[in-house]
Amino acid sequence: MRTKERYEGVIAWFSEHMPVAESELHYENPYQLLVAVVLSAQCTDKRVNMTTPALFEAFPTPQAMAAATAGEIYPYIRSISYPNNKARNLAGMARMLCAEFGGEVPSDLDALQRLPGVGRKTANVLGAVLWQKEVMPVDTHVFRVSERLGLTTRSKTPLQTELTLEKNIPKHLLPIAHHWLILHGRYVCTARSPKCAECGIAAWCRKYAADRRAAGE
Repeated sequence: MRTKERYEGVIAWFSEHMPVAESELHYENPYQLLVAVVLSAQCTDKRVNMTTPALFEAFPTPQAMAAATAGEIYPYIRSISYPNNKARNLAGMARMLCAEFGGEVPSDLDALQRLPGVGRKTANVLGAVLWQKEVMPVDTHVFRVSERLGLTTRSKTPLQTELTLEKNIPKHLLPIAHHWLILHGRYVCTARSPKCAECGIAAWCRKYAADRRAAGE
């Protein structure tokens, strides 16, 4: 199957069957989403959503968090992965947000990456979710699903995957395509025991085709 045909089939299926796809993180404003995405690194959205209500009650604004120490933030996020590092990053992020950006989350992706705890993926998530920027954030789900499907070929880094997907997916679809691939990886194309029998895009999946050939089907 040609790569172009694979992309067209996958995009058409998701467009029809998942016309609405959004972040599963709970947030009410850009500041809350920024905090939630920082916390979500190597942690599930479910766990983050259990943690953030008390955190946002204690630190409802960037200014409130900027006035806190990492030690004061830590108890609220102790159940999150790497809480010590993330507490330090949140305190530093909030201080820089207030000192350099007037307490407003910047929409410029390069500016976002200057904030402690914010890397390329986090900046791209904020860009795609908040401002519909034509970028492709790549997390473990997107990386795995893209390779299994055959949207990428032997991609070695998230950046390689990001650039390949951005080249082949229509620009205006990139923000929602990010969620398509994440949700598919979270609930269908799971890391262990993917649910191929109930997968709507199996017809375009390189791994599924290879597994069937290996089984003599």
